[in-house]
Amino acid sequence: MTQPARIALVTGANKGIGLEICRQLGRLGFTVLLGSRDTARGESAAQLLRAEIPNVHAVHVDATAPETFVALRERIASDYGHLDALVNNAGIGLDWDLTADNVPIQTIRDTFETNFFGVIELTQILLPLLRQSPAARIVNQSSILGSLSIHAQPDSKLQDIKPLAYNASKAALNAFTIHLAAALKDTPIKVNSAHPGSVLTDLNPEGTLSVEQGALTAVRLATLPPDGPTGGFFHLDKSIPW
Repeated sequence: MTQPARIALVTGANKGIGLEICRQLGRLGFTVLLGSRDTARGESAAQLLRAEIPNVHAVHVDATAPETFVALRERIASDYGHLDALVNNAGIGLDWDLTADNVPIQTIRDTFETNFFGVIELTQILLPLLRQSPAARIVNQSSILGSLSIHAQPDSKLQDIKPLAYNASKAALNAFTIHLAAALKDTPIKVNSAHPGSVLTDLNPEGTLSVEQGALTAVRLATLPPDGPTGGFFHLDKSIPW
């Protein structure tokens, strides 16, 4: 009997780490849904990948527009009937030059809208399709900057990297990972947070890793075997403290 195609959705995927995650999952045989809030940019990115990976399709998903979540769920249900991997990669950072004593409250709200609330709502809307997979994987693209344990260390390497909105949104995202993994503990679905490393991207112009290296953790977590971990926070094979 022919096995059904494995379907992966990657949000924020028209460039950078997200685009590379799509490429690597496509090489592993997934049909990849390349999520982008800008449909033209998403289609351009998908065309770029299709030179190597035929089964990649641009889809519209905007973290601040829940109506796109519902439309996407209906499209996936109609075209495939299930979803095997959800990589919540879309994210923003708006307060790199600000600190907790001067960051505008609206900046915090805007950051959480994309990095936290949008992730929860999209994931909940897609859960019925993930439950249709024999072994779905959910990956929340976090950051070591969301580690409260590391920030709290007096000699932490993160002592001078304190953008409250971004860091707090990733800490909150990690909480969602823990709680969702617990809620799904009696299912085959695994939920984990990924730290890509310090990757050279538009969001991190001082990064030292390539996007190819930065995509590896999310791809690993999206393809975990049945005995793989759930409810964890990882960079490659290394666990990161919450």
